[in-house]
Amino acid sequence: MIKLKENNNFYVITGGPGVGKTTLLEKLKKTNYEIVPEIARELIKEQQNNNGKALPWRNKNLYKEMMFDRSIRSFEEIENNTNKEKPIFFDRGFLDAICYAKLIGSKISERMKSYAENWRYNKNVFMLPPWREIYETDNERKQDWEEVILTFEKMSETYKSYDYKIIEIPKKPISERARFVLEFIEQNRIKNTNAQQ
Repeated sequence: MIKLKENNNFYVITGGPGVGKTTLLEKLKKTNYEIVPEIARELIKEQQNNNGKALPWRNKNLYKEMMFDRSIRSFEEIENNTNKEKPIFFDRGFLDAICYAKLIGSKISERMKSYAENWRYNKNVFMLPPWREIYETDNERKQDWEEVILTFEKMSETYKSYDYKIIEIPKKPISERARFVLEFIEQNRIKNTNAQQ
């Protein structure tokens, strides 16, 4: 049995590929917030450099397993080694690996489900919608536009199925997107504080 862990200061920022997620996280980092880099992108780069098989276009299932395991490890390391008084922003969460499993029609193990049910990020998950004007492919991002839309839909569905609330970030300049995230968190904190008094 996986022990319950609730981390209200752990915020996931997610969405389909190429929607400005990493740019937003870099902006938050510049304003002195801790960010946790995207596991999937790091894994792809590593596998390409080492001629590995855990790539979405070589061995989807191995890629899914490694992405999930590394996301769990990352969650645990941050939990054990970080001052959790300020928000910490994750460039995707381990539920993204579950979403990927759904996209490729791969089995979602009981272990994966158990982590998703018991290791919790903040219930509000920030999601960036598909944005055609800024979408570009590169060496690690090879999805076409239809996949971008499908990923966004599946991502919303996956997080909601584990009782998360989707907070959609508007299609605006990066400084406004960062302000939207930080203002939402602050307003939510004030609301929760008032509710407890």
